[in-house]
Amino acid sequence: MIQIEHGGKLIATNIVHADNFLDRLAGYMFRARPHRAGFLFEPAPGIHTFFMRFRLDVVFLDGDNRIIKIYRNLAPWRHTAFFFRSRRTLELPAGQFPVEISVGDVLEVRHV
Repeated sequence: MIQIEHGGKLIATNIVHADNFLDRLAGYMFRARPHRAGFLFEPAPGIHTFFMRFRLDVVFLDGDNRIIKIYRNLAPWRHTAFFFRSRRTLELPAGQFPVEISVGDVLEVRHV
């Protein structure tokens, strides 16, 4: 599991590190509501919300965990642009990612 911090403040915990086919496939698809705190997909230059029934906050991170792009409240049946600099993508249920964090900020990603 992974926890995400920013400036020493805990943002999210119990995040699944989806770095293999099965974890990536399972994700949030086909769920009526979130069954996990979130997912950190690696690699992930772009994502889709096909077959999802709830909105997401999606954060694209480069190799230094610097935020490249934030999609807040992304609706089901949408897709994002591709960010070729992205190394990881954080997915959280909508409203979970703090509004005071913005593009250019660096997140701490800790394996716990």
